[in-house]
Amino acid sequence: MELLWKLLLLLSLVECLTGSGVLLKPVFTKQPGSVVFPLQPGENRREVVFSCEAQGHPSPSYRWKLNDSFIVARPGSRYSLMGGNLHISNLNKDEDVGIYQCLASNSFGTIVSREASLHIAYLENFKTQRRSPVRVREGQGVVLLCGPPPHSGELTFTWIFNNYPSFVIQDTRRFVSQKTGNLYIAKVEPSDVGNYTCVVTNTVTKSSVQGPPTPLVLRVDGVMGEYEPKIEVQFPEVVPVAKSSTVKLECFALGNPVPTISWRRADGASFGRKVDINKASGVLEIPYFQQEDAGMYECVAENSRGRNSVKGKLSFYAPPHLIEKPQDVQMTIDDTLGWECKASAKPKPSYRWLKNGEALDPMEQDRVQANNGVLTISSLNLADIGMYQCVAENKHGRIFTNAELRVVAIAPDFSQNLLKAQTLARLGGDILIECKPRMSPRGVISWRKGKEALRESHRVTVLESGSLRIGNVSKMDAGLYTCVARNQFGVASSAGSLLVKEPTSITSPAGHLDVTVGESIVLPCQVSHDPTLDLKFTWFFNEQLIHFGSHGSYFEKVGGRSAGDIMIRNIQLRHAGKYTCAVQTKVDSVSIATDVVVRGPPGPPVDCQVTEMTETTAAVSWGPGLDHHSPILSFTIQARTPFSLGWQAVTTVPELLGGKQLSATVIDLSPWVEYEFRVLATNSIGTGEPSKPSKKARTKEMLPRLTPARVNGGGGGRSELVITWEPVPEEMQSGPGFGYVVAFRPLGAPGWMQAAVTSPDASRYVFKNESIPPFSPYQVKVGVYNNKGEGPFSPVTTIYSAEEEPSRAPGRLKARSVSASEVEVTWKPLAWSNNRRRILGYELRYWGEKEKQDTARVIRTVGNKTSVLIRDLDGSSTYYISLRAYNSAGVGPQSSIVNVTTKKPPPSQAISKIMWNTSNSKVILRWDQVHALENESEVTGYKVMYSQDKHSRPSVVETNTTSLELSLPVNEDYVIQIKPFSEGGEGSSSRQITIPKTAVSIAMGAAPPPLSSAVTVVNMAVLILTTRTVL
Repeated sequence: MELLWKLLLLLSLVECLTGSGVLLKPVFTKQPGSVVFPLQPGENRREVVFSCEAQGHPSPSYRWKLNDSFIVARPGSRYSLMGGNLHISNLNKDEDVGIYQCLASNSFGTIVSREASLHIAYLENFKTQRRSPVRVREGQGVVLLCGPPPHSGELTFTWIFNNYPSFVIQDTRRFVSQKTGNLYIAKVEPSDVGNYTCVVTNTVTKSSVQGPPTPLVLRVDGVMGEYEPKIEVQFPEVVPVAKSSTVKLECFALGNPVPTISWRRADGASFGRKVDINKASGVLEIPYFQQEDAGMYECVAENSRGRNSVKGKLSFYAPPHLIEKPQDVQMTIDDTLGWECKASAKPKPSYRWLKNGEALDPMEQDRVQANNGVLTISSLNLADIGMYQCVAENKHGRIFTNAELRVVAIAPDFSQNLLKAQTLARLGGDILIECKPRMSPRGVISWRKGKEALRESHRVTVLESGSLRIGNVSKMDAGLYTCVARNQFGVASSAGSLLVKEPTSITSPAGHLDVTVGESIVLPCQVSHDPTLDLKFTWFFNEQLIHFGSHGSYFEKVGGRSAGDIMIRNIQLRHAGKYTCAVQTKVDSVSIATDVVVRGPPGPPVDCQVTEMTETTAAVSWGPGLDHHSPILSFTIQARTPFSLGWQAVTTVPELLGGKQLSATVIDLSPWVEYEFRVLATNSIGTGEPSKPSKKARTKEMLPRLTPARVNGGGGGRSELVITWEPVPEEMQSGPGFGYVVAFRPLGAPGWMQAAVTSPDASRYVFKNESIPPFSPYQVKVGVYNNKGEGPFSPVTTIYSAEEEPSRAPGRLKARSVSASEVEVTWKPLAWSNNRRRILGYELRYWGEKEKQDTARVIRTVGNKTSVLIRDLDGSSTYYISLRAYNSAGVGPQSSIVNVTTKKPPPSQAISKIMWNTSNSKVILRWDQVHALENESEVTGYKVMYSQDKHSRPSVVETNTTSLELSLPVNEDYVIQIKPFSEGGEGSSSRQITIPKTAVSIAMGAAPPPLSSAVTVVNMAVLILTTRTVL
């Protein structure tokens, strides 16, 4: 018993120190790795170091195992330890090869490292120096054996032909196996005769040795005939391949002719891109081998004489890989430990557990059980403390994982889990006061209220965990509660107060609201609660939390501190459902639900379809959509065609479609037109969204009913009758094969001539016949037809055949210059019409003296005009003019050409200075005379323009002097401009001047000469105003 107490006290000290971070379990920071040591002939330094390093406190000590036996490192031996590292000197390939493991130990326990292998790579020389000749016939296959010498480590093979460096090149006929080293020649040729030497290279030591040469001799007793392939190089029936490794399969055959080698998977699956097939060397290589690459593979060798194959299975394997590891735990005495260790592997791994580097004690099987990676230890005691390792292994590998188990014994302690200083309880509710002291082993827990021991009753219960439950809490339950914990190592307690609060209740009744789309409503949530508690309101819509401000501003909180009312603005159909107000305090929570029904226009009707089509009708049926809580009163059908502008209302039978009507006949449709239909429903609130369109359906064809509009004609060339019309729209053609029947006859003739126009888009027909007299009246009509037959004709109208162009030129053509930019042209008209032609007008052409006639500008008159005014000409310039009559047939002969010279241009200089004065109701204007330049026409007078503002139409007065007196009221503002004119036209205008209204009897002013055009008139107007007082 005394020893147990000492152990417990020591454990408590360890626990305390561990809490301060002083003591640490051993943890590997470096583990040994496998070594392949290249042993070179004659090498003296043969030393290997296996690394091992662990951290912990106290510092770990180290031991090593070779093939599960401890290595004793004595002074002078070949084994020595430097820290945790194992040094092996003077390597012995017979004694030192094997599996090494490092063990690290401190006071917490022992851990074992992963396994590390030591292999010694070497390559000895060939023993024999000579080999017998190999004799073969031409065309025969042959195998030359390599027989590598004793070695360790991976080898590669090449062959020398005759002398170095002439190496055998592998192709479809020659193959060097990297498994056996042998050289295979599928079909011997005379050029193959010679000496062959096998070269063996160790990939680890990088050393190479050459075997004795093997002579290949050609026999003289004949040539080998053709024979089927014989596979000499093949792979095992089962090839285990590690995950993510690279596997190479070899296959080669002897034969005559030389066989071809091909590969395939027995299950028929194709090779992935990563698979490399070297047909020349007979090798199939699969890198990064995965589970899906496993399976049966077949090598096929074939030539013209036959076919042979071999099969082998690639089996996938993977060493263990941990996917679940046990974690360090600290537990109390008598607790039960459960650790699980899981690893993925192929084949499945087995599991075993180590404690401090040794197998578990079989004498503890009733308390310690390990089953399929799960370790269970019941009734924990101090002897169970230590380092545990799970070992997962299969035949391809082994993996270790570590975990520490600590078992503690401590007196009760509340320092980490004090009772809550205040616990709030709802009046009439239940409350749980938790008591969770730290102690090991588990002791006894009791409770006090105030200073008195607490007695259990039907309302007051101490749970097995030690916590206190009080049911149907009353005001009398309020007070100070103390939890007392005891075990054999001591006693501890913790206290806290219980406060009893009034319950929270919702005073708003649960309800049902019926609203219309677009309205705004308030959902109430009024609450009665303990005034010392804060409230939290939460709203849910169809059990989903409402995030205010993120629903398009539809939801808004409008309640105060003790109310959680919300408003739904502009409510929509999607807002119908169950709304729940949840109220929460620190002691309780309550909720209330309100069902909201939203009435709105009906939803779209469903399953709109056309059940029958005639030439002009369609039978349409549909199903009702959602009525959105308001009965459907009526339905409306709309139609759309490729020719309509969107959806159009249609006429139906019955004309009015009631809310129970689910089918109707659409009438007045156009034949042979593709229609879509949709249906809309209406209730007392409005019309809803339309249904999905029906499938497109075409009305049946029938005889065309509509005739072309605006049948007319006339014009054209000589001996032509041109008939025009407006084409019938496609939607009115009533069927395929639509065209026109054009009928015509001379006015007064008894019979009709007819012609068919097959294009439905045609709008004219030209009948040409030399017998047609010009400008003769014809009666015409245009009918329609389609595949069903002929339809009606348009009303008869009279047109004229093509007329002849004018035969005479206009006479007495004269031209007179009116101004510098205008010329007036006159002529004598031709007779207006006769029985062969008409005159529709005249075509005047004019061009400048330096221009060519074919660039002339053209003016056309309409009717029997006899004069034209040509404008926008250049001054002092000569122009040539010609004239022709025209009609619908063309233009007539040209008149004689006349010429005319325009007058000199008007003066370009504007009036430089204007002076004015007013006297009573008169305005007197004076200005400087304008002088024409040499190339300008002389001034013959001036035009004075005045108005009361800049935007009204001015009055004009002409004068041939440089002054003017105007009788104007002086109580108005006036805007005045003056410009000179001559026989060449009007010159440049002066700037506008403004004469302001004045109340004085006499006023004077002047406007200066014009300045730069970049300065505005208003800014530059300078007025000199002088007033005089008349005595």
